[in-house]
Order: sequence, then structure tokens, then C-alpha cells
Amino acid sequence: MTWLTERIALSTRGDGHIVDLTPKVREMLTQSGFREGQVTVFAPGATAGITTIEYEPGLVRDLPLAFERIAPRDGYYYHHETWNDGNGHSHVSASILGPSLTIPFSQGSLILGTWQQVILIDFDNRPRRRDVIVQFNGE
Repeated sequence: MTWLTERIALSTRGDGHIVDLTPKVREMLTQSGFREGQVTVFAPGATAGITTIEYEPGLVRDLPLAFERIAPRDGYYYHHETWNDGNGHSHVSASILGPSLTIPFSQGSLILGTWQQVILIDFDNRPRRRDVIVQFNGE
């Protein structure tokens, strides 16, 4: 097995901004020459997460609203006592979602469902510059 580590540089608006990473991950897989294996997509940092959704306008609006119900922006967070940065809800949401996702691939194609796309969601309370790590393991 061989390993290859790449990065996707992007800018986000924060506040639940969702970015579809699928086209870029597919392009990277094609360029890698790998045919069989798996890819891990990882968001460094503590205020963003990676998952899959059906990337359509309704869900792109629904998912941040669901996280707002789970970890409301205006809730009380002990994190604010430590840093006074107002993004305790961002850390809680990102921790619940998780920072990474592993996707198998075969015959040079990601194995995703028909309506399944890989996304980053940025929960922070401000715009951010993000580097997403994309690591292939395969042959």
C-alpha cells in the first residue's frame, strides 16, 4: 500500500457554512492514479467537521439549523470564560460531528451513494481560512 497526502485550501464564511468537497476529492483521486483503497478527509482545528449529506439547498439550510438547536449560539458555554471568544457553540457542534471521514474507493472511483456528497461544515463564528487534509491509502 502507498500513501499520498494532499490539501484543499478554502475560505469559509463560518456560521454553519457548508462546502461540498466531493468534486475536489474525486479530482485528487483521479490524479493520484490509485485504483483501490481508501481516502480520509480531515479538518484540522476544533470548530469544523466533515460528514456526508445530500448536497441540496434544503439540507444545506437544515443542517446548520439542526446544530443550532443542539448547541445554540446564545447558550452559556464555560469555554467563553476561558477565551472570551464567543464560539463555545462552534466547538460543541464540531465535536459532535467529528473532524474526519474515511471513504473507500474501487476501480478509481469513490464509493458513495447516489445522493451522497462529502462536506465540510464550518461552525466558527467568523470567516476562516481552512486547509482540509486528504490522505489516500491504496494502490
